[in-house]
Amino acid sequence: MPIVALSFLVMLTGILGAYWMFVVRPEAHTQNAFWRRLRAKPATARSESRLLKEVQQLSVVPSFDGALRRSQNLLRPVTLLLEQSGTRMSLGAFVLVTATFGVIAAAVVMRVASEPLMALGAGILAARIPTSVLRLQRTRRIQKFEEQFPEGLALISRALKAGHTFTTGLAMVAEEMPQPIGPEFKLLYDQQNYGMPIGDALKEFARRVPLLDARFFVTAVLIQRESGGNLSEILDNIANVIRDRFRVKRQIRVVSAHARMTGWVLVCIPPALALILSIINPEHFKTLTGSSLGMKMIWAAIAMQTIGTLIIRKMIRLEY
Repeated sequence: MPIVALSFLVMLTGILGAYWMFVVRPEAHTQNAFWRRLRAKPATARSESRLLKEVQQLSVVPSFDGALRRSQNLLRPVTLLLEQSGTRMSLGAFVLVTATFGVIAAAVVMRVASEPLMALGAGILAARIPTSVLRLQRTRRIQKFEEQFPEGLALISRALKAGHTFTTGLAMVAEEMPQPIGPEFKLLYDQQNYGMPIGDALKEFARRVPLLDARFFVTAVLIQRESGGNLSEILDNIANVIRDRFRVKRQIRVVSAHARMTGWVLVCIPPALALILSIINPEHFKTLTGSSLGMKMIWAAIAMQTIGTLIIRKMIRLEY
C-alpha cells in the first residue's frame, strides 16, 4: 500500500504540475500582461471602437485550442453544459480535468488489482465525475432560476402596467433581480439591444434555460408580438401557474421523503460494506479480487447494483 500511495502522489503531482505549467501559468502571465498594459496606458488616450466580438479562446495552449475548435460540433453539448451551469471554467480546462480524473483512477486500480478491464471501467467512471459535478451545478442553478422566475415575470408585468415597454421590463429584471435570473435577463436585454432581433434573442434565452416555463414565456411573448393581446395578464397567469406547481412539488417531496431515504440507504450499503471490508481486512478482500471467479462476482454485483439503483430511482422519482 505505501508503494501504491507513493505512485498515486507522484502521478498526481506530475499531472497537477503539467496543468500549472501549461494552463495556470500562461493564463496568469496573460492576465498580468493585460493589467500592465492598462496601467501603462494614459488616461487621456482614446481606445478604438471594436465592432466585432473577439473569438472566445477555448484554451491558452494554441495547439490544444485549435484541436478543440475543430471538434466543436462534437463538444457542443459540453459547451452548453458549461454555459448552463454558470461556471467560468473554459472548455480546455474541463477536458483536461476530465482526462486527469480518468487517468489517475485507471492507474490506481491497475496498480491495486492488475485488471485492465476493471481499470478501464474505473477510469471511465472517474472521468464522468467533472461532468456529474457540472450537471449538479446546472440543476441547482436551474432550480434557483425556476424559483425566481415568477417574481421576474411579475416585475415585467408591473412594468407593462405602468406604461413601460417590454424591453424596459427586461432591463428592470436584469438590474434588480439576483443571480441567476439577473444575468440571464441581462444577456437577453443586451442581445436585443445590440441588434439581435427580439425573436432570436428570446429563442436563445430558451436554449440557455432548459425550462418548460421559459418556453411558455418565450412563446407567449412571440405570439403577443404577432397577434397582439394583454401581455401583462399572460405573464401574471404564467407566474401563478409556476407558483401552484411549486406548491404541489413541495407536497410531493414531503410525501415521498421516506421512500427516498430508503432508496439512498439501499443504494449506499453495498459499496460502503465493500470499502469497510477492504480497510478492516484487506487480506480477506484480496481473496475476492485475486481470483477470476471473484472478479466475475464483483462485475456481476456492480451490474446488479446499477440496475437496482436505476429501478429505485424510477420508483421514487415522481412527476409533478
